[in-house]
Amino acid sequence: MTYALFHQRHKQSTIYSFALVRRARIILTMRFQPIIVPGWKNSGPGHWQTLWEQSLPHAVRVPQQNWEHPDPHAWISTLAATIEGARWPALLIAHSLGCVAVAALPVPLRARIAGALLVAPADIERPGVHDDLARFAPVPRRPLGFQSVVVASDDDPCCALPRAREFAEDWGSRLVVLEGAGHINAESGLDAWPQGLKLYGALRRRAVWRIQPPARRIAPVAGYAPS
Repeated sequence: MTYALFHQRHKQSTIYSFALVRRARIILTMRFQPIIVPGWKNSGPGHWQTLWEQSLPHAVRVPQQNWEHPDPHAWISTLAATIEGARWPALLIAHSLGCVAVAALPVPLRARIAGALLVAPADIERPGVHDDLARFAPVPRRPLGFQSVVVASDDDPCCALPRAREFAEDWGSRLVVLEGAGHINAESGLDAWPQGLKLYGALRRRAVWRIQPPARRIAPVAGYAPS
């Protein structure tokens, strides 16, 4: 709702007009903190995550200390600390093993997350998976509790499409399937991945409606005392 439309609908209000305007402006000016969550071995200079980090306002990358041999506890704790330190509700942009780390976040922390774009989640339970990935198993399967989109490819060598569908269903995520995009990384030839930016923009718009403004304070009625 634009401010002009809001004002037109509520211009006759007197008692609560100031409070209503404040609430409307909270929604209209809501900011989010884009947080880039790379997977195993980080995302290189040609990866769409790196290009987004350079172009999205206020974007930050989770600073994992060991990208080559990830420790589940350290990775999840670092991601949690990055979300805790964000000035605004977090919009997570995760790839591969980063998606698994997002799904493993502590439930109380999820109130600080407005949404998540989960691209090419890694199936860390598949046969022959590298030991560095297998230590993150099992894949958390509880609902995420915030807006989310899983983007999967029909030929991803790191996660078969039926498994990606299962993850999306269990996490309560919308599923978007790409054709022939591999692991949706730098080798996929996506460059800045404009289609992904459109998905991110749509997710951001839905996330606005998840953020609730503060409840309106109602003045006490004179002469009334609660029993």
